[in-house]
Amino acid sequence: MAPPLRFGVMYDCRRLPGSEQTMASVYAATVEQAVFAEQLGFDSVWFTEHHFLADGYLPAFQPLAGAIAARTDRVRISTDIAILPLYHPVRLAEELAVLDNLSGGRMELGVGMGYVPAEFAAFGVPFANRVSMTEEAIDILRLAWSDGPFSYAGRRYRLDDVNVFPKPVQPGGPPLWIAAVRRAGALRAARLGTNLLPQTSRSEVLDPWLEAVRDAGRDPADHRVGIIRSFLVTDDPERDWAIWKPAEKYRVSVYREMMKATPDDYGRGWGEGDSIPQHVFVGNPEECVVELQRFIDTYGFTDVTLSGLPPGVDPGFMAANLERFATEVIPRLR
Repeated sequence: MAPPLRFGVMYDCRRLPGSEQTMASVYAATVEQAVFAEQLGFDSVWFTEHHFLADGYLPAFQPLAGAIAARTDRVRISTDIAILPLYHPVRLAEELAVLDNLSGGRMELGVGMGYVPAEFAAFGVPFANRVSMTEEAIDILRLAWSDGPFSYAGRRYRLDDVNVFPKPVQPGGPPLWIAAVRRAGALRAARLGTNLLPQTSRSEVLDPWLEAVRDAGRDPADHRVGIIRSFLVTDDPERDWAIWKPAEKYRVSVYREMMKATPDDYGRGWGEGDSIPQHVFVGNPEECVVELQRFIDTYGFTDVTLSGLPPGVDPGFMAANLERFATEVIPRLR
C-alpha cells in the first residue's frame, strides 16, 4: 500500500535584488509562515540550497530548521536539496542528529550532488568528485546514525573508529531522499534505497527508478516520491497571477543562468516531451483539485510541496493562498 499523501511548503529565502526588503525580514516571515502552515495542517516544510547569490538564496538550512523546529510540534522538516559534496558527512551527521533531537524526531534529508562549478570552487571541493563523494557520504551518514563506532575506507573519505553522539531520535536516522535529474541519479536512489525527488522527464528518471526498485525485489510503495510544484488557488486568475508572475519569471531566469554555467546536460529536454511539470498551476479550487489529482495519479507522488514565499511577493498574499489550498483543495484529496 502506498504511503499516505503529504503536502508541504518550500522555502528558499530570497529577496529581489535591489529591493528594500531585508534578509532578516525574509527569515522572520519564513518562520511565521511555517508555524501557520502547521496550523493549517500541512505535513512538512522543505528548504532548498544554493550559494553566493545576491538574492540571499538560502545557503545554510540548519539554523532555519532549528528555528522552525523550536516553534512547531508536528510538521516534518527536510531539504530539497542539500548539496551533499559541500558538507563533511560526519559534521552533517552530527548536525542532523542534533536537529532530530531538537525536533523530536521530525527531520528528513534530501540530497543532491550539485551542478554549479563556482559553488564547488569556493569551498575547495573538486567538481569532478561529486558522484563518489555523494555516494560515500550517504554510506557515512547511515553508519554515523547507527549504534556503535564505525570505520570507513572509501575513495574520498577515510574514517577510523568514529562514534557520533547524540544519536538521532529516529532509529537509523532521518529518512533520506535523493534528487535525480538523469537516469544515473535515479538508479543511485534505487540502489541506495532512498526516497526519490525526480526532476526532468518521466522516461529519464521516474520509470528507470521504478524498474530498478522492482528488479531489486523491493516494492516502490515502500518509498516516498516527492516534488516541488506550486498551486495558486484563485477566483480571479488574471488579477492574482499578475502578483506572482514576476517572482516566477525571476526564479526561472536565475535557474537558467545556473544551468548555463554547468557542464552537465541538465537543460536538455526540460519542459519538453514527457517532462514532469513543475510550473505554477493557476486555477479555482475545483481546477486545482482536478489537476493535482491527475498529477498525483500520473506520476505516483506521495509528497507535493508548494512555494511558500516567492521572492518579492507579499507574505500576506501567500498566506492566504496556503489557507485556501489547505481548506479548499487538500481535504478533497485526502
